[in-house]
Amino acid sequence: MLRVLHNLKSFRSTVPLQSFQVITELRSFLGKRMSSTTVWSMRERSPSSYSLKIQNFSQLEKSTLSSDGKYQSRIFSSGGYDWKLILYPKGNDNDNGSDFISMYLKLDSTSLSSKPSTEVFADFRFFVFNKKSNKYFTIQDVEPKPFNSLRSMWGVPQVLPLNIFKDPENGFVSTQGQCEFGVDVIVAPPPTNWEIICFNDKLPYPKFSWRVKNFFELKEHCHRSRKFTIEGRKWILELYPNACLTRDRGKWISIFLTLEESEGLDQDEKIFKQANIRVLDPRGSNHLSCSCTRWHDKLYPSWGLAHFVSMDDLRKIYLDVEGALNIELEFDVVSTTRFSPRL
Repeated sequence: MLRVLHNLKSFRSTVPLQSFQVITELRSFLGKRMSSTTVWSMRERSPSSYSLKIQNFSQLEKSTLSSDGKYQSRIFSSGGYDWKLILYPKGNDNDNGSDFISMYLKLDSTSLSSKPSTEVFADFRFFVFNKKSNKYFTIQDVEPKPFNSLRSMWGVPQVLPLNIFKDPENGFVSTQGQCEFGVDVIVAPPPTNWEIICFNDKLPYPKFSWRVKNFFELKEHCHRSRKFTIEGRKWILELYPNACLTRDRGKWISIFLTLEESEGLDQDEKIFKQANIRVLDPRGSNHLSCSCTRWHDKLYPSWGLAHFVSMDDLRKIYLDVEGALNIELEFDVVSTTRFSPRL
């Protein structure tokens, strides 16, 4: 109702008194019957999708006696689909539209079958021209409607009361029976930018084992494993046998899990993983395990611990009789993302 009052205030000074009295009557009548999602207003701009001008409204009424009380317009196109404007000049009795003008929008079935989508969402509004105000009475449901094979037609059964519409003094139909109806249709396009993310927790080969032979003979600052693939992405383990930080030299070993550089992530692309990195106890089950839960992106492709195992514990527990270190990695969850290409 507040929207109706605002609309009235905006054009009251430009509408002739007699026409304004009609609008006041409509406000009172429609305000009691319209749903909370239906709004009406007056505007000067003509319909942009389709206009139906009738030279003799009474003859149109008679012609619909043989067509279930309705008149169907020619096919017109809007938003890449074909439509028809359906007019019930005496109201649609089957939709509580008796004694009203009823108007509907119908999606042409051939148009729907020729498109890949099975459902079309559209916003639409109906128009009835008022000659006295030189404006169009418009009415619409503020919620877009889904058009599909099960329901291809939506509309408003109670657009205007017939007694108001058919009185020439009210300006909707002339004494000669001339009048105009119309519709605007705005089709919501499918999203052009999208992403679909999946968190895969049933991985076919979730484990990777790495045996680092002759640990104390390693000379590199960073010793890397071979590449391995999980969910289409290449990873490597990085071992720092003498710690990754200068201040920790000789005290700790550092282990990191890293996306292989050739993956070339986009600037805003990211991958989630949940995994466990273990340093195995070759003589029992006192394995040292670290849970690794993180999003990896271009700026932060690695995750790990600078203080993974102390050098003292390494010597006492985690080297086997041949001086090898055994590391195991097990993935629990890895994300995969599909996204729209950038234009």
